[in-house]
Amino acid sequence: MKVYPIAYNNSKAKYQQCNKSVPFAAKLPQITQKQHSELKVFLHHIYEYKKGLRSLILTTEKVSNKDYIVSRLEKEKIPYIINPAGENSINVFFGNEDCIKVIATFDKHLNKLSPEKDFMLGIMLGYDKILQCQRYLKKLGGKPNSVMG
Repeated sequence: MKVYPIAYNNSKAKYQQCNKSVPFAAKLPQITQKQHSELKVFLHHIYEYKKGLRSLILTTEKVSNKDYIVSRLEKEKIPYIINPAGENSINVFFGNEDCIKVIATFDKHLNKLSPEKDFMLGIMLGYDKILQCQRYLKKLGGKPNSVMG
């Protein structure tokens, strides 16, 4: 798993500290109208993060848009991790530095997460707590014992 917070360098550390100067990210690559259309959700997520509505975002994007995504996140100085999600897609996690550090400890293949890490990820992403509890119990393979108050 590669972690790219702010500026990627070739260090072997799982998590790199922010690089204050990112001269190569000053200018974003040109994108086509089609790419802009494909990236609307990604761009909206950046807006929500910067407004404080979300602390962690997961979005699945096309591999062909990776260069723009990396440049934009580095320009905005937003920590991120990019993992493969299929032959032509990538999972992009971005947001709070501490959240990204936690994500860096997870398996890059989301379908291989333990029930506990799957639960943690859902909660970190802001998913409904009750639905996450139900999903966790289902992944454990059983129904809970009766709970008495």
